[in-house]
Order: sequence, then structure tokens, then C-alpha cells
Amino acid sequence: MIDITTFSASPFLASTVAVAIAEVGDKTQLLSLLLVARFRNKWAIIGGILVATLLNHGLSSWGGIWLGKNMDNWLSGNVADYVLAGSFALMALWVLIPDKEEDDDNNVAKYGAFIATTLLFFIAEVGDKTQIATVILAAEFQSFFWVTAGTTLGMLIANAPVVIWGQWLMDQLPLDLARRLTAVVFLSLAAYTLFSS
Repeated sequence: MIDITTFSASPFLASTVAVAIAEVGDKTQLLSLLLVARFRNKWAIIGGILVATLLNHGLSSWGGIWLGKNMDNWLSGNVADYVLAGSFALMALWVLIPDKEEDDDNNVAKYGAFIATTLLFFIAEVGDKTQIATVILAAEFQSFFWVTAGTTLGMLIANAPVVIWGQWLMDQLPLDLARRLTAVVFLSLAAYTLFSS
């Protein structure tokens, strides 16, 4: 059993768990299914997911670190900690709302599995729950490497099995339970932020 203090204090562990659970039933898992249906090269799809996530979440971590450093300049006292804790609490509520499948962009399919996956995943992550979570995690932990590595691993944990085992796996996943677990993770991070300030 994981001690909540250890979990909350580790940017890598917190980022990995938060994103891996938050991704269950997310639109990027649905995108993974669409890509598998279109392309046969599963390793190229997984490689595209990896590259897109490293780019997107790397930029998000960088932005989150900048935001976290500057919030103290803009806000007095412990207000910055309250804002971060509130952001985690809002993420807990947001993850309870199921994602809807978006249309696949046929124009990028002509570039092959790797390029199509990289482009589509990068675009799908813009403004997505996991991108916002990455910004908040980086603002809290002030760790570019560990937050980016953790959120990227979380994306791969959630999406690689979908690429490999496809629809069968999606049919077996308890999406409501995953959303509730994710909400608990983000509420734990909110509590940690409040009590560690």
C-alpha cells in the first residue's frame, strides 16, 4: 500500500498515477482505437504517442513551472497555494465528466502511422484534462523532468495497451470507477498542497 505522503511528495509518482488513471476513457484512448483501425503498425502508433506526449507535456511542464514561480509574485501570502489546491480540486470534478469521441482528421493519414499519430495526439492533448493536469502538477512540484516523465509514462500506460489489445480492452475497463479514482487522486493532491503550505 502506498503512503499518501510519499505519493503526494513524489512528482514522478503523482504525475504517472494521475495521468494514467485520468486517461482511462479519455478521447486519446478513442483516438488510439481509430488509429489502430486505420494503420497496422502498432509500434509506430505507440512511438507517435510517445513523441507527441513528450512535446505537449514538456511544453506544459515548462509553462507550469513558470506559472508556479510567478504566482507567488502576483498573489500574496498563501493565496498561490490555495489557487493550486483549488485547481487540483477542479481537476477532480472535471475528470468525472466523460469525454466524447471527436472526428478523425483524414488529411494526416496520408503521412503514415507515426506522423499521423504524433500530429493527432499533440492536437488532441491541447486543452485536454491531462495537459491542464500537467501544468498544475509542474506548478506544484516545480520539476520539469519528473513531471514530464511521469505524465508521459502515464499516457503510455493508458494508451499503449489500447493500441495493442484494442476494443476488447476498452470494453473491459470500468470507466466510472477509473474516473472516481482519478478524482480521489486529484483531491489528495489538493489536500497535500493545502497542508504542505
